[in-house]
Amino acid sequence: MTDEPAVNAALHEPQEGWRAVDDVGIHRITSSSFVSGDPRSDRIRVAYFHRPADLAVVGRAWFGPGAEGPPRHAHGGSMAALLDEVMGFSCWMKGHRVLAKKIEISFLRSLPLHSVVTFEGSVVVVDGRNISARGALVLPSGVLCAEGTGLFVEIPAARLARMISGE
Repeated sequence: MTDEPAVNAALHEPQEGWRAVDDVGIHRITSSSFVSGDPRSDRIRVAYFHRPADLAVVGRAWFGPGAEGPPRHAHGGSMAALLDEVMGFSCWMKGHRVLAKKIEISFLRSLPLHSVVTFEGSVVVVDGRNISARGALVLPSGVLCAEGTGLFVEIPAARLARMISGE
């Protein structure tokens, strides 16, 4: 059984230097997300922040029983989905409206269910419409459990407007 108040408190407590993403308008994007859109999910719950110093996306995520892969541990696909979203949001934070073209995830340690992990994502290189980003998931012990790199492609404004309108 999940201790709802404790999980939510652990997720939403910012570290020194973190600001809530609501302050920069990302909330409207995350509110309908497959990964982070349900704040009461039994799979993954996410609290996004950003670090103004470098515009990195940072935060915490909780992996619940709905994310189970190996017994009592998070499925690698759930970890990859979060890293994809974190890296993509890091691009959006810097003003690049992107879609993922390619992601690569390295799983370094298993992630026990009911853990609140810390994550970080940042843009590494901008080359025209191609944006490279990186992301990491860190266990409560401080051990890196997964890291990823991604190539994202900026969406032309007209195409993004059509996507939003449903055309």
